[in-house]
Amino acid sequence: MGKIILVTGGARSGKSSFAEKLALKIGDGRAAYIATAQIFDDEMSFRVKLHKKRRGKNWLTFESPFNADKSISFAAKTFDAILFDCVTIYVSNFLCAAELDDEKFLYDNLRELIQKLIDATLNANVTTIFVTNEVGFGIVPENKLARRFRDLAGIANQMLAAHADKVFLTVAGIAVDIKKLAEKI
Repeated sequence: MGKIILVTGGARSGKSSFAEKLALKIGDGRAAYIATAQIFDDEMSFRVKLHKKRRGKNWLTFESPFNADKSISFAAKTFDAILFDCVTIYVSNFLCAAELDDEKFLYDNLRELIQKLIDATLNANVTTIFVTNEVGFGIVPENKLARRFRDLAGIANQMLAAHADKVFLTVAGIAVDIKKLAEKI
């Protein structure tokens, strides 16, 4: 049975670097990396290059802006640890490709999409570390698209957290296991 670890936090909180170190520890020095970003401009290209350089040679990268459940299942055949970075970009990819006028479609299909990631991990004998942005600490967004994104990302995060063995919140490069501290009701 696979395990899920969720690492969340704000922008530049240290979540990706913490998750990378954790994945290498779990994977005995090597791990799979599920990359969800799509490169559309020079700025994103630069960010991707920085991430790749930081990770080094102990990683095999799977470019998976869509259908990442298949990449998890494939990577699980070779690796003990998989790093999925990041859930919120994956949600953004879904949102940008979806029919925006149908609220029920968005919410139902997002839940199905995230459930596929959960099932792929739990059906494999691996640990998948999901990195995601915490989107609920800010004000309610001004426009409809931003509100949808915030809501869908929040649903995805809650679904993953419910199935996670551990949930880490990172702040200023420090990770705290908040699931361990959670009130059981």
